[in-house]
Amino acid sequence: MRTLHKFHGGVHPPQHKAESNGLPIAPAPLPKRVIVPLRQHIGAPAKAQVKVGDHVLKGQMIGAADGYISAAVHAPTSGTVSAIDLHAVPHPSGLPDLCITIEADGEDRWIERQRIDYKTAVPDAVRHALRDAGIVGLGGAVFPSYVKLNPGQQAKIKTLVLNGAECEPWITSDDMLMRERAAEIVEGIRIMAHLMQPDEVLIGIEDNKPEAITAMQSACQGTSFEVVAVPTLYPGGGEKQLIQVLTGKEVPSGQRPINIGVICSNTATAYTVHRAINHGEPVISRVVTVTGNVQKPQNFEALIGTPISEIVRQAGDTSHYIMGGPMMGFDLTNLNVPLTKAINCVIAASPALFPPKPAAMPCIRCGQCAQVCPCNLQPQELYWFSQSRNFDKARAYNLFDCIECGCCSYVCPSHIPLVSFYRFAKSEIVMQDREKIAADQAKERFEFKKQREEREKQEKAARMAEKAAAATAAKAAAAASGEMEDPEAAAKKAAIQAAVERAKAKKAEAAALSPSPHPSPVEGEGAKNTEPT
Repeated sequence: MRTLHKFHGGVHPPQHKAESNGLPIAPAPLPKRVIVPLRQHIGAPAKAQVKVGDHVLKGQMIGAADGYISAAVHAPTSGTVSAIDLHAVPHPSGLPDLCITIEADGEDRWIERQRIDYKTAVPDAVRHALRDAGIVGLGGAVFPSYVKLNPGQQAKIKTLVLNGAECEPWITSDDMLMRERAAEIVEGIRIMAHLMQPDEVLIGIEDNKPEAITAMQSACQGTSFEVVAVPTLYPGGGEKQLIQVLTGKEVPSGQRPINIGVICSNTATAYTVHRAINHGEPVISRVVTVTGNVQKPQNFEALIGTPISEIVRQAGDTSHYIMGGPMMGFDLTNLNVPLTKAINCVIAASPALFPPKPAAMPCIRCGQCAQVCPCNLQPQELYWFSQSRNFDKARAYNLFDCIECGCCSYVCPSHIPLVSFYRFAKSEIVMQDREKIAADQAKERFEFKKQREEREKQEKAARMAEKAAAATAAKAAAAASGEMEDPEAAAKKAAIQAAVERAKAKKAEAAALSPSPHPSPVEGEGAKNTEPT
């Protein structure tokens, strides 16, 4: 058996898995309207490829990847585009985002689908197909998979890890997917392994999912893939934590798994890779757990863009909902937000299941948060730095290594929402970094403009000096050769003088030809008086 390792910290919150894993995955009804956000992944949002009034088919690309870190989005069903505007989306900020609204026609007609023979195709062509199919990490990070599966020539991948741990309480979507569709997940893993050419492939599943472990082991027969049962410990499903448990390698601070020769991907992502390459189907649906204070907790396969209110209605109604798990999720204040690729669970909360949190009290420096931190950080110090807005110190204490798992908040006896402070500090630091980059770019442009103007001034002065030197040299040359004046300049001066003389002559001629003026009376009398008698 493979030797397993441990990561620092971790907690054992109540699992609440049995509530929703007793029933098979059920298809959610076709909605009358779907709202598809153009930003369902890390990176640049997709660029709309349709306009209002266009008729689209199921699986048609309606938003193309825009940039290297981006992914496409597709029409979940056939219908007519009724709007491309801002709409509420599931995000902790509550801010709207650009979405494409499609009025379903009820026919649910597919585009023409075409599979790819990945064994004979160029690897880059397969990756581009994954990009155009909108494949992203479905474990929560929603990082574009074609980027992750393109490590470059210099990086040698030793281990490909498939994450089936699903350590967050209440969530069972990956568990049920592995139970029911293990063979298709393994086909997706084959494609990923073909692209990466790793030395080994490990599939990590927490030992509280025996049915999923058995199904995946059965599907992996005849392959070199190894299914490994890992201890149930939250957050054992974190990327870095699972890698450490399976391989004993710790990802250094500020680096990524690829830096130690490891790539980690979710089992649900592998399933979508199989559907995209072997069936030509983009990501237009996902399995989502609906649990908590509902009549029948269950997993549903629902179309991307389906309003959460319609998904929840299939299981029951309540007044308070959480998107994701209770450790890392957030409250939904608007049930009209659409289902996205990042949503794997909706919990209907009630005071009995989720009692109101007590008011936060001052930190007593007990150190429990540091004992359970899976990243081996100092949460109490990060809390002080974040609260006092000492962001430089927070950065120095590796704030960005925090995965926001919530273990520190879970054990805090003072009920301090520590993760909220860390998220605040991260956002402020990111904003400051962006402002600094913008200021540096503006300063660089200003200095470049000054240098350009100074250079142009110097070049102009040099040209004038060169021209003056040339004129002086010409005069000196003319004087040395006995020519006191340039012939061309002398001719020009003579022509001007001749013109002046002609003008004077014409003026004199005009004065001579004009008649004499009559004498004035005074002049006549004076003349008469001077005559001799």
